Amino acid sequence: MNAPTATAAQNIAPSAQGASFFTPREQKPLLLLVDDARVMRAVLQETLEKKGYQILVAENGEDAIDLLTKYATRIDAVVLDREMPGIDGLEVVKRMKEDFQMATIPVIMFTATSAPEKIQEGIDAGVFYYLVKPADEVVLQRIIDSALRESKQKHSLITELSLHSGMLKTLRSCQLSLRSLTEAEDAACLLAACFPNPERVVTGFMELLVNAVEHGNLNISYEEKHKLLTENNWREEVDRRLALPENASKTVEVTFQRKDGDFLAQITDAGPGFDWKRYWHINPSRATASHGRGIARARLMSFDRMS
Repeated sequence: MNAPTATAAQNIAPSAQGASFFTPREQKPLLLLVDDARVMRAVLQETLEKKGYQILVAENGEDAIDLLTKYATRIDAVVLDREMPGIDGLEVVKRMKEDFQMATIPVIMFTATSAPEKIQEGIDAGVFYYLVKPADEVVLQRIIDSALRESKQKHSLITELSLHSGMLKTLRSCQLSLRSLTEAEDAACLLAACFPNPERVVTGFMELLVNAVEHGNLNISYEEKHKLLTENNWREEVDRRLALPENASKTVEVTFQRKDGDFLAQITDAGPGFDWKRYWHINPSRATASHGRGIARARLMSFDRMS
């Protein structure tokens, strides 16, 4: 950012030490696979089951909606074909966004076209993960891992929210100071519990607070994070950098206040700033990347206004 500060707001109209979202859930992830092409569906199902996922299968949009309605609280991510007769992939996404329990399930859109305008249509509808047929297994795994990280984060934060007292809804202002990822999780839950719709804002706060720690204070670049996630040692690198003497005094400062019917939060890191405009939107060219969606997701899904 030009100034290393993020401000988020939600209108009034719209911690206990908990398990970190970086720890996998006990049960195997459950994916809903939706594709009208029988051969493609069978190949994908076999590939995903070999990787240890539980799979629900739908051969059209109507069946997908039925399964989503039945298993919304259990499905961790949806792998969804865009081009289907009847209810196509975009219509499935539209109906998901209209239902509270389905709205936050990550969707991976599987499509035969890589045309930027088609991908942009999906992004505008709320699809942040894309795969172009035929998908390379490495790319498939990378995108599913990214979507499942989002899902695990959401489940853990919602569970953590339930531990916070309802009295926080009466809090008029507070100031927080944090350094680590665990503290970011606790702060996200505490802040969200102050808002009228905590389930909506909690993942947005988590995205912005983690961004402030890793990119702001610890100077982990977009390219470095891609490499760290690929090698599965991102968390270790964050902890290593937190222990460096030059980072010992760096904190993320958060202020919260209610003002004139608005709920306002400001997050300020100790970094030199970065080109936030690059991440304000999800560019179609980065739709198949494993990360880089946090700021856009927070802006689009969690807050009425963000600057």
